[in-house]
Amino acid sequence: MTAPTPAEVDAAMRLAIEEAQRVKGATYPNPPVGAVVLSSEGEVVGVGGTQPTGGPHAEVVALREAGERAAGGTAVVTLEPCNHHGRTPPCVDALIQARVAAVVYAVADPNPVASGGADRLRQAGIAVTEGVGAEAVQGGPLREWLHKQQTGRPHVTWKFATSVDGRSAAADGSSQWITSDAARADLHVRRAACDAIVVGTGTVDIDDPTLTARLPGGGLADRQPLRVVVGKREISPEANVLNADSRTMVIRTHDPHEVIRALSDRTDVLLEGGPTLAGAFLRAGVIDRILAYVGPILLGGPITAVDDVGVPSMARALRWRYDGVDRIGPDLLLSLVPG
Repeated sequence: MTAPTPAEVDAAMRLAIEEAQRVKGATYPNPPVGAVVLSSEGEVVGVGGTQPTGGPHAEVVALREAGERAAGGTAVVTLEPCNHHGRTPPCVDALIQARVAAVVYAVADPNPVASGGADRLRQAGIAVTEGVGAEAVQGGPLREWLHKQQTGRPHVTWKFATSVDGRSAAADGSSQWITSDAARADLHVRRAACDAIVVGTGTVDIDDPTLTARLPGGGLADRQPLRVVVGKREISPEANVLNADSRTMVIRTHDPHEVIRALSDRTDVLLEGGPTLAGAFLRAGVIDRILAYVGPILLGGPITAVDDVGVPSMARALRWRYDGVDRIGPDLLLSLVPG
């Protein structure tokens, strides 16, 4: 009996990460996990992602596709297989019953309720390897879920579109469009994968957004995030954000910490508010990631993406670091995390 080569395992992990990314947003409250089963010769015989709550986990989906070809093979998973009975049986049971020879996973499960899968597999005589593709998984499909496990609060991403000179609108207030169709399509994919989109009453009053996730053809995506409006100002009952396309929560506060508490049962929160709300969240220290879509235009004028962030001097600047720079059509997407 042969075994998959390291290159075949690495390729399988990349495929598992793609599968995890594909199901992201549809597995709440379970993490978005991807799994690939390789035969003993290194052939991909099963691929799966975690199904919606109550459905099978990624390993089970991949094992079902692999069938008898899983015996003697290798299961490659983005997260340590679970070892507890919830709405579904433990994934380690399915792996043991399938008679796989080895399990490779990227990230250990930090949840004490579900952890221990690796030890259980080893006790059953299955070879276990941890850490393959860990960085890509931690910064990719499991970023928000791992943050929630480690901190107990949702992961907050501040997203904004800006010109090269840092303006979010022209001097007359017009902002459609700073970035390209490709950048907006990318945003809609991210909206469909998140749990909630947050804006302020000012954005609702000025822009009247729908805050929905849409497909390239303009139709609604299958999954819509919760729409959250923050502020004490009354909004029109005719506002688009109150239409029937998705649920809407109105939180009458100016305190970002109250917003986070109100969304404590969520994992992935996308902040799309204007400069006032963005400044408040930055001052409160509750933003975990910045996504800046930068269009190749110059606008000048007074309208910036963020208002006061409580920085009186360069010595007190909020320091962030880049963890990704991507080209999307003519635009750049900058990803930053706290420095």
